[in-house]
Amino acid sequence: MAKKVAVIGAGVSGISSIKCCVDEDLEPTCFERSDDIGGLWKFTESSKDGMTRVYKSLVTNVCKEMSCYSDFPFHEDYPNFMNHEKFWDYLQEFAEHFDLLKYIQFKTTVCSITKRPDFSETGQWDVVTETEGKQNRAVFDAVMVCTGHFLNPHLPLEAFPGIHKFKGQILHSQEYKIPEGFQGKRILVIGLGNTGGDIAVELSRTAAQVLLSTRTGTWVLGRSADWGYPFNMMVIRRYYSFIAQVLPSRFLNWIQERKLNKRFNHEDYGLSITKGKTAKFIVNDELPNCILCGAITMKTSVMEFTETSAVFEDGTVEENIDVVIFTTGYTFSFPFFEEPLKSLCTKKIFLYKHVFPLNLERATLAIIGLLSLKGSILSGTELQARWATRVFKGLCKIPPSQKLMMEATEKEQLIKRGVIKDTSKDKLDYIAYMDDIAACIGTKPSIPLLFLKDPRLAWEVFFGPCTPYQYRLMGPGKWDGARNAILTQWDRTLKPLKTRIVPDSSKPASMSHYLKAWGAPVLLASLLLICKSSLFLKLVRDKLQDRMSPYLVSLWRG
Repeated sequence: MAKKVAVIGAGVSGISSIKCCVDEDLEPTCFERSDDIGGLWKFTESSKDGMTRVYKSLVTNVCKEMSCYSDFPFHEDYPNFMNHEKFWDYLQEFAEHFDLLKYIQFKTTVCSITKRPDFSETGQWDVVTETEGKQNRAVFDAVMVCTGHFLNPHLPLEAFPGIHKFKGQILHSQEYKIPEGFQGKRILVIGLGNTGGDIAVELSRTAAQVLLSTRTGTWVLGRSADWGYPFNMMVIRRYYSFIAQVLPSRFLNWIQERKLNKRFNHEDYGLSITKGKTAKFIVNDELPNCILCGAITMKTSVMEFTETSAVFEDGTVEENIDVVIFTTGYTFSFPFFEEPLKSLCTKKIFLYKHVFPLNLERATLAIIGLLSLKGSILSGTELQARWATRVFKGLCKIPPSQKLMMEATEKEQLIKRGVIKDTSKDKLDYIAYMDDIAACIGTKPSIPLLFLKDPRLAWEVFFGPCTPYQYRLMGPGKWDGARNAILTQWDRTLKPLKTRIVPDSSKPASMSHYLKAWGAPVLLASLLLICKSSLFLKLVRDKLQDRMSPYLVSLWRG
């Protein structure tokens, strides 16, 4: 008899979790409190239902080839970066193609998830749900929580003295949908993440003035990189990741800063990172131009509010502010759990590889999608779900909970004492995390083996973009179409751009040209990759750091 799995939420991670259950011959039942799939990607005109939804103008930050399900590429005519409607269409196509909708119970709220009395032997859970006022109780062998990051708006009013005296409109970005209603107003946007940048840019077209306040600053990336190719496809590559393991981080940061400031000087634009703060990045193509044109004015942190104005940390005062929009993020919670599980799941340090809570005798609960990646969250959650379902079946093992709990507790104490830094809130390196989870499943691509068996494919896997299809080339869940998807990924990228063909345009360089130009570097990189070991990397890194440090010191001083 198939094991029964409860899937909580039918958003991006929920529908992939359903599919992963089906792929592993598990029996999923998904509970979704709204009336449709897609989670925050299902646009609605208002936020009265309390759910976080996209604003109408939202466009994806990760291109389609890097943000698709690993065995279901986007149609070739889909734009590389798409609005929420197109992205939701893709989710619908995915669900229909794999016949996933039949496993979802809509308009159903999960009231409680509790361990059964015999949990230590069975690992089973009691799940209580409510549909149209009627409660139901069912027993499940495992649970996958797919509620994501964006649950409860974080509105830190207590951190802003005088905010309760302010007579203008105050709202959180969760409530923002369209720019209508803000025409001709002076608007203060607090918080410079992707949402803060997007809202500030959109409102700057109709507002009298937009002020954008940030405590830390940020690096601003564009959706396109050199030659106009999607930025994600150009930078998320295995050979870059390999180089980053060898070269000193200070040198790599220096190169990155020079590259980013070449587009525009972040310090001149009031966007540079505050000294001592962790570097962060947003994707916004228009923000620099809006600042350049005066439509957006960058400001420091707000020190206090008066009835109609804001006083900033640098002593400046902005009068006659009509609206304050907080783009200060969200907090996540698990109201259906009992303590101590409820509190423990909110601390990423107590989630094994950001998925399995450490305090459970049986690994039958997986938190899917509670992670921040320097890349596609969709791809990361899908791989998490593939791993979790195999753990549920006993095909993959995780270390004993007692050992993991002890290690995490010791680490937490070291963080509290300031001995080590808390990195649980930092974004994870995309390739490193994906490879880590893939290694647990047995689906991490073997680059040396690929170079021996299929050099053309190996070239694309190592030197090309690390697209999700790479994790379907081998091992459990292998997809026969993965090789072709990788070899044709640039065709799908360029297809929507080729709407005007110029007959006399120059032809792209042939493969032989690339082989001649890159043959020696590829051979060298392949040899390095095959010979790679921890001792080798440490030796090279130490040598490079010894040689580079005096040079870098002279650069910093000069």
